[in-house]
This record gives sequence, structure tokens and C-alpha cells, in this order.
Amino acid sequence: MISILDAKALDGNAEHLGISVESLMENAGKELAEIISDKFPSKKVLFICGTGNNGGDGFVAARYLSADVTFIKEPKSPLAIKNSKRIKIEPYSDSLIERYDVIVDCLLGTGIDKDIKGEYARCIERINQSGKTIISCDVPSGLGMNCAVVPDMTVTFHDIKEGMNESNCGTIIIADIGIPSEAYDRVGPGDMVRYPKSGDNSHKGQNGRLLVIGGGPYIGAPAMSALAAARVGTDLIHIATPESSFTEISSFSPIFIMHKLPGDHVTEESVETLLGLSEKCDSVLIGPGLGTNPSTISAVRSFCTQCKKPIVIDADAITAMSGEHIRRNAPTIYTPHHSEYMRLCGDMDQMESSKELDSVIVLKGERDIITDGTRIRTNITGNSGMTSGGTGDVLAGIISGLLSKGMEPFDAGCLGTYICGKAGDLAFEEFSFGLLATDIIDYVAKVISKELM
Repeated sequence: MISILDAKALDGNAEHLGISVESLMENAGKELAEIISDKFPSKKVLFICGTGNNGGDGFVAARYLSADVTFIKEPKSPLAIKNSKRIKIEPYSDSLIERYDVIVDCLLGTGIDKDIKGEYARCIERINQSGKTIISCDVPSGLGMNCAVVPDMTVTFHDIKEGMNESNCGTIIIADIGIPSEAYDRVGPGDMVRYPKSGDNSHKGQNGRLLVIGGGPYIGAPAMSALAAARVGTDLIHIATPESSFTEISSFSPIFIMHKLPGDHVTEESVETLLGLSEKCDSVLIGPGLGTNPSTISAVRSFCTQCKKPIVIDADAITAMSGEHIRRNAPTIYTPHHSEYMRLCGDMDQMESSKELDSVIVLKGERDIITDGTRIRTNITGNSGMTSGGTGDVLAGIISGLLSKGMEPFDAGCLGTYICGKAGDLAFEEFSFGLLATDIIDYVAKVISKELM
């Protein structure tokens, strides 16, 4: 079962792999036509099509069947328009339905997110009351909304969509329309549909509040993570750091909201303060530049086991959490490189480790591997120039920023690795093997801007 966003991401990734949306529509229409022909031979079939690509699938299927077609409104999507011109279409009327044995619902696809009104609502009601055999294309029109087609059969493409079951879809048939497995197994540009855009009426803080806990022995790592989170669109960045690194980290940017902790490294003394700060934020990143002082390790474990907010555990915090397979009662992402993974999980398989920890694991490498114990995907953006110090801190900042913006941990891990690697690829074009981690940060917003256009 896949979500609506999964379906959109698959289309985008398939196109990136050379399978055009037009080809997918042609395959979808052909599969739908073959199923109708097989299940309902010699029946009079009417396609009722909408203005988008769901209607386009219907136009293609009708062409293969030489079936009759009607629509309430003129098609709007370019592919729907193109395919509508290849068939004869009769104007819609309520009485038209009476002349047919089978009604194929191609009115509304997966993109509907508001109540259905007017002509569409009346048409859906008429279809449901017709007493005819009803087939829905991909999903029943209006599924999950105020009114929806209730079909006898739904022909869905690639996989069942969330919310579909036999009670609201009838018999469900899954049709293969040629989406390659790589479109899901690999993270790609199609996954940018998951990026949480800011709403038109949103205000400061509604698009992510992140707490970065780091520094003490080192100052660059937490600053780079915070800057990367800002570039991925996080509204507010809080940094909690010992007084020994407070001034230096605050000097990196005036946008940081700084919180001074006592001493030259994080200790148990600061855990209650950090828990209080976390309550004011949407997610936490812990680890960059913390060091491995025994009192810091103890503090990290104490904080992570008590904190109720989503956390990205990176760098030295991974070392602190290693060896005991500590489970948290809140969403968690670990971002280890190979050596850190071995300390955290030993020789255990990555998916088994993810289940054991009840966490998402983002294993960094030539190909980043992301798993939540059930699903596993690979990111192949990035290049051999991204070996300079701080690249992992940038990735952790991007992922934690996406987490603060409301993304689910697995999706944040997948999209974060893609954005970081793509930004690194753009930076490599300019700086070659001289690229720095800070160069990657500069390209993060450009990747988002370019990929969302």
C-alpha cells in the first residue's frame, strides 16, 4: 500500500529514469481497457472523464475499446487534452448513463483535497444511483471526501493507495503500468513532492523549530548543522552549547537563538535545561561537536531516553548511544557512517538493527541507505568530492530541519540524503575536489528552488 505522495513521487522518479508520464498514461489506459474487455465482453461501456490525468487515463482506455466517452468539463491537463482529441466525446447528461451497461469513473484522481460540490457532486450521486456496473480508474472519485463514487471494481495502478479497501472500492485489481522498481528503491527528484512547503498564511515558527545540542570541544560542527537546517527552510534554530564554545558558535550567524550551558562540555547538570528547551521545539539534533567525555556520554543517554520530541542522533551522540540498543519512545533517526554503525549495531543487518532500535537508520556512504526496518531505499546523489570534514554535519542538519517541518522520519531521511547529495553535486561542478562542507550548504536552497519549479 502506498500513499498519494508515494504515487506522485513514483511518477516523478519514473520520468527521471526515462519513463515519461505520457508513457505511463498510455500503459494505464491500455491496462484498464484490457481488464474491462476481459471482465465485461459485449457490454456497452461509457467513460465519464474529468479534467486531469485521471480523465486522460480514461480517454486512452476508451480509445483502445472504441467506447463512448463523456465529460462534465473540458480537460485541462496537457496530456488529457492531447488524448481527448483522439476520440469522439459526447456532452454529458444524466440521461446518458441509462444507455450503458458499464460506467467507468475517471472523474477525479488522487489529488483531491477539498469537498466536492456542484456538477461533480451531482454526477457522482447519479453514478451511484444508476444501478449500473461501476468501475473506478485508479481510485474512486472523491475517495475519503464528502461524497465519493462507490464502485463494484477499482483498477488501481502500481499498488493500492492508502484508504482503499473492498468496502469503498469493490474488487481491487492492481495493474502494472511499467514503473521500474528503481523508482521506489532509489530516492530521486520525484521525492521532492514530499518537501513541506510553507503555507501562504503561515508565520514565524510554524515551519519548523529545531534545537541543536552540540559543541564544547568543537565549534564548527553544530554551526554547520544549524546553517544547513536553516537553508532547508527551518524557521527557528536554537543551539544549546557549553559556555566554552558559546561565543564562537554564535558568531557564525545572527539567526541562531543561543542557549549557554555551564562548563566546557555537556554534562548531566544540563539535562533538565535541555529537556525544557526541547519542549519548545519540533525536533532535536544531538551530537555535532559534543565530544566523548564520559559525563557527556551519560548526559546524552539521559536526555535521549527522556526527550519526547523527534530526534536525529548524529556523530558523538551515536557513540554515546552505542552498545546497549537503547529504545526511545519517540521518533528517532540515527545517521552513522560505517564505523559509527559498527559501534552502534555491530554486524547486525541494517533492517534488523532498525527494528531493534525502533528507529530510522541513515547509513552514510558512497550510496546512502535509509531504512525504518520495514522499507529500505538508496540515495545515489553525491560524489567523491564530499569527503571533507563537516559533510555529515550538513546532512544531519538537513534531515533534522525536515523533521522539524513535520516530515515523517523515514521520508525525512530519504529526502535529506537526496537534497544533501544533489547540493554536493552542484557544488562539485564549481569547486571540484576542493569543495568544502560549507559550499554544500550554499547550494541546499538552490536545489529546493530548482527541484520544486
